[in-house]
Amino acid sequence: MVSGTAAEQDWAHAGGPAVERTVETVLPTRYGPFRMIGYRADTDVEHLALVRGAVERDTPAHLVRLHSECLTGDALGSLRCDCGEQLDAALRMVARIGSGAVVYLRGHEGRGIGLLEKLRAYALQDQGLDTVDANTVLGHPADARDYGAAAEILKDLGLTRIRLLSSNPAKQMALEEHGIEVTTRQSLIIPERAENARYLATKQRRMNHDRPVAGGAWQQLLDGAVPVWVESPPEQELVHRYAPLLQYGEQMVLAQLGLSMDGFIASRTGDAEFVTGEEDREHLHRLRAIVDAVVVGASTVAQDDCRLTVRAVSGPNPVRVVLDPHGRVPSGAYVLTEGDAPTLWLVGPRASVGEVASHVEVVPLRGGVDDDGMDPDSVLGMLRGRGLGRVLVEGGGRTVSRFVHGGRVDRLYLTVAPLLIGDGVPGIRFDGTDALSGALTAPARRFLLGRDVCTEFTFRDATAS
Repeated sequence: MVSGTAAEQDWAHAGGPAVERTVETVLPTRYGPFRMIGYRADTDVEHLALVRGAVERDTPAHLVRLHSECLTGDALGSLRCDCGEQLDAALRMVARIGSGAVVYLRGHEGRGIGLLEKLRAYALQDQGLDTVDANTVLGHPADARDYGAAAEILKDLGLTRIRLLSSNPAKQMALEEHGIEVTTRQSLIIPERAENARYLATKQRRMNHDRPVAGGAWQQLLDGAVPVWVESPPEQELVHRYAPLLQYGEQMVLAQLGLSMDGFIASRTGDAEFVTGEEDREHLHRLRAIVDAVVVGASTVAQDDCRLTVRAVSGPNPVRVVLDPHGRVPSGAYVLTEGDAPTLWLVGPRASVGEVASHVEVVPLRGGVDDDGMDPDSVLGMLRGRGLGRVLVEGGGRTVSRFVHGGRVDRLYLTVAPLLIGDGVPGIRFDGTDALSGALTAPARRFLLGRDVCTEFTFRDATAS
C-alpha cells in the first residue's frame, strides 16, 4: 500500500512485501540535508530512505545504495566489519553527485539473522570460524536477507532504473528479480583494517564480492567507478573534479577552451602556444582520456597542427574528429599522417580530398553543413551512430561557440590565464541579447590550475534531465 488506490496496493504486493510510506522530514547530515522518508512493511519492519535531489520516474538512472542495518558498525563504530564506513561513503557519494538515495534496511542485522545471533556468530569467529561457517553452524543461511521491501521502496520513489552502489552481485540479482532495472553496479570497497581483513577476504572468496581495484583514483575514474576512499589531497581533487562526469553514462558532450583575461584564445597571428599553463594542459588531457571522441574545427588543425592525444596522463586516446566542410586541412597535418588514434575527417558535400592514411576515414556529411561550419546535431548524431557518445569539443572558438549556442554542451570548461593579449582570435562568441537578463548562465564551479582559473559551467546535469 505504497499509495492509496486498490490498484496501487495490488501493484505494491506484486514484487514483494507491501510497504507503506508513513512520514517524510529533513535530516541534516555532515554531507548536507537529505529528505528522510519512513516506511513500514507489512511484516512490521520499519525502513528509511535518505534521498538527495530530484528523483522521480522516467529520469536517468540514479545512484542507489541499499544499506543493511548494522548496529555494531553503523552506531558503535565496530572495526570487525566495514558497514559504518560504507554507510558514510554512500551518503558522501550521493551528496557529491547531488542526486540519488540510500535505503536503510532494518531487519538485516547479521545478514538477516538478528543482532543476538550475530553476536553468537562473532563468538564463533573468535574461535576461528569465518563469517559464513559461523552462520551455518548456528543453523542459518550464509545470507538470509530479503530485498523485496527494498524493491517496493524504490518503486515508490520512482527509482525503477538505477545505478547500484554495491560490491555484492547478489543484491543486483535480487533487485532485478523484483522488477528493478540495474543499469550498472558500482563497487563500494573500503580499505581493509587488521581487525576486518579476514572478514573482507571471506566476502570476496566465498560470497563473490568484488575485490579492490588497483591503479589509484584516476584509474578507477577511467574504469567508470567513483573512488570512495581517497586519502591524498591530489587524488581527492581528481575525484572532486571528474567524478561528476560519470553520472552521464554513455552520452555526454563537454567543451573546453583556454583563453586570456580579455577573452582571446590566440594572438592575431594565430599563435596559441601556450595561452594557459601546464596544469591546464594536464586537465585537458584528462578530459580527452575520459571521452570517446575529441572534436576540432579545420582552422585549429591548420593553425596548431594539434595531436589530440593523451600524453600528460595515463589513459586511452580518443577518436579524433576534424570538422572540415570545405576540405581545407593540409594533407600533411599530424592528425592525418600519424596513426596515434583513429581519425574521422568530416567534409562537406563539395569538398574534395585525396588518398588518406589507413587510420583516417573520410566521412561526407551531407546535411547540416553551411559556410560557417557543421550542424552540431548532425555531427553528434553521426558519432553516436558509431558508438561515440562521450564527446569533447576542444576548439577552436567558433566550433565551441556553435555547440554552446546550439544548446548541445552539457559542461563547458573555460580556463582563464592571467595575461592580456589585446587583439587576437576570440574565444566564445555568439549572437547575444540586448539585456543582460537574457545572458546565458548556468551553475558553476572553479578550480585553480597553477596560476590559471578554470570555470566549469554545468548547462545540463544528467540527474536533472
